[in-house]
Amino acid sequence: MDTRCYSARPAFAQIKIILSALCLAFLVGCAGVQPAGESGKGRFEFGLVGDQQYNPESEAKFPHIMDGLNRSNFAFVVHVGDFKAGPAPPCDDGLFKRRKEQFDASRHPFVYTPGDNDWLDCYRPKAGGYDPVERLAKLREIFFQGNQSLGQRKLTVKRQSDNPQYSKFRENARWSYGDVLFVTLHLVGDNNNLGRAPEADAEYRERNAANLAWLKETFDVAKREGSRAVGIFMQANPLFEHRLPSRRVEILGVAPPPGKPSGYADFIPALEAEVLAFGKPVVLMHGDTHFFRIDKPLFRSKEAGPGNFGRQIENFTRVETFGFPEAHWVRVIVDLNDAGVFSFKEEIVDKNRFGKP
Repeated sequence: MDTRCYSARPAFAQIKIILSALCLAFLVGCAGVQPAGESGKGRFEFGLVGDQQYNPESEAKFPHIMDGLNRSNFAFVVHVGDFKAGPAPPCDDGLFKRRKEQFDASRHPFVYTPGDNDWLDCYRPKAGGYDPVERLAKLREIFFQGNQSLGQRKLTVKRQSDNPQYSKFRENARWSYGDVLFVTLHLVGDNNNLGRAPEADAEYRERNAANLAWLKETFDVAKREGSRAVGIFMQANPLFEHRLPSRRVEILGVAPPPGKPSGYADFIPALEAEVLAFGKPVVLMHGDTHFFRIDKPLFRSKEAGPGNFGRQIENFTRVETFGFPEAHWVRVIVDLNDAGVFSFKEEIVDKNRFGKP
């Protein structure tokens, strides 16, 4: 049934009254046909996916994920990186172009942020033995041209590369939708490329500085514009458990690995400071460790002394999406009438359930 509201001509007064009554009766329906992507909406949804297409079986399951995303009424979809396994297949230009074609086939605006498998791990022999920095440059060239997202419908984004100081970092993007500010940060797994080789450390330092600047700028914008919430997308699991308060570490039996500097050591305290200063809901959405979870792993470091439980930062939530071998995705609901703004629904793809032929 077409529930759109129509205006009647003055000469048809009776018809106008009838049509007005019908419009009131179908008020919800009239709102429902507004185009996806309208800014200022009080409620909208988007899809979250990552860590897929690792082997032929995973490749065969990915279209089922895309079908579910395409059937949904989304403002956009975000892929948080890793569109291949680390060792194989090779990171050649052909693979990059095929992945871009798949992402461009999305019915919705499709935002992608890179994962470590997509460029960092390309030095491995089975991945082609490439120079990771060269592969990263090619990834940027293929996936991040212009100021619009991938997908059949486009989402206009602001890129960090608009600032000449950070001209390399086209992958770091930001956009606003429904009074919520969203941002991608290029943090990746495998310790964020720190500690593997001197040239890798140099790449890490430059990108780390750009990420920290982009994070700060994003929260400055959110405060200035009065954003109701902030959503952050990146590939890496920054390993919050390595910074848990001592008493919680004792209870959970986790500890940071000895002797190796963390590629996320600068990011977590910067995130903590920004989240506390913002004071409104912040959600970090990532992939990397292939473990679907929703939790609150960020603690107030100033209250986390020896023997102290520390206090959770209540306005911060972390979501990790499904990853290989699970081929599912997460639905994110944004409701500005909800104090927490964000809620989440796991979407189990029936055709991709374990044991399905």
